[in-house]
Formats: sequence, structure tokens, C-alpha cells
Amino acid sequence: MACNPVIGGGREPPDRRVERLPGPRALPPKGPERRTGGFDAIIATMTAYMLLKLLHVLSSTVLFGTGMGIAFFKWITDRAGDVRAIRIVTERTVLADWLFTTPAVIVQPVTGFAMVWLAGYPLSSQWIAWSVALYLLAGACWLPVVWLQMRMRDLARVADAGNTPLPPLYWRYQRWWFVLGIPAFSALVVIFWLMLNKPA
Repeated sequence: MACNPVIGGGREPPDRRVERLPGPRALPPKGPERRTGGFDAIIATMTAYMLLKLLHVLSSTVLFGTGMGIAFFKWITDRAGDVRAIRIVTERTVLADWLFTTPAVIVQPVTGFAMVWLAGYPLSSQWIAWSVALYLLAGACWLPVVWLQMRMRDLARVADAGNTPLPPLYWRYQRWWFVLGIPAFSALVVIFWLMLNKPA
């Protein structure tokens, strides 16, 4: 009596065993082809949400880091009292705000609201409402700061060109610039906490 190859012998027919073996297309590619395939797989798995989140995190880093950095260097340069150094640093401060801070200020709400929409968070959530309110507060402080920086730059240019001390108006602007920076940076710190914890 012939033995059934599956039931009696415990083995599958040769043709079925061959079908289960991986063919050349199933084997992982080698060399550059393998690296390219891996990169394509990574790109393919990145969702729109993750791309938005990446842009959001990067722009928040630029917004806070650039703001803190240029504020620190301008503050210590002002304290030194060297008119030429103040003129140069103030010019660079204005330039950095246009190149880095301004794009980050725009990208932050665009990516933030897009992620809220994709994730299905209601806009009525307290952490979202507080984040928006604090961001508007920071923006309300930042806009006059930009104007003050440009005015201080112009005053420093005149003083440096004429080899004269900075006028009292410069220091009045500098005090307001410093005062407005405190609530702006404080608001951003609280927003970071809200983004991480998302309290109900």
C-alpha cells in the first residue's frame, strides 16, 4: 500500500516544497541596490503626519534657539558699550530674525494646525487653546521687538559713522527690547510643556 507523502511520511510533495523556497525576487538585494531599496522603504513609511511633526519640531528649535542666541549676544554686546561692536551685532540680529525667526514663526502654526487636523484633535481642547493664546502673546511681543531692533540698528549706524556715543533713545529702546523678550520666551517654554504633555 502506497504511503501518502503528507499524512504518512510527514513530508510535502517536491513541487510544494519548491514553491515555498524564496526566489531571486524575494531575496534581499545586495550592494547599492540594497541601500537604495532600504532608503526608499524608509521614505515610503514616513506619513504626512510624521513629516509635519519633523518640520514642526525643527521650526520650534530654530524659533527658540535663534531667538535665545541672538538675544544673548546682543545683550552682552550692549553691556560692553563698544559702539562699533553694537552696530555690527545689531545688524546681524536683524538679519538673523529675517532669515531664521520669521520663517519659523510662519511654519509653526501651519504645521501645528495641520497635525491637529490629521490627528483629529478638537480645536476646543484646552491645551490647544492655551497654546494658541500663548503663541499670539509671544507674537505680540515679537513684532515690536523686530521694530525696536531695526531702530537700534539705525541709531548704532549713525553713532558709529559719526564716531559719537549712542543716544539715550537707543538705551530706551534697548530696555523695552529686553522687557518684551521675557514674556515672549516664557510663553514659548509653556507651549513646549503643553505640546509634550497635552493636558486635558
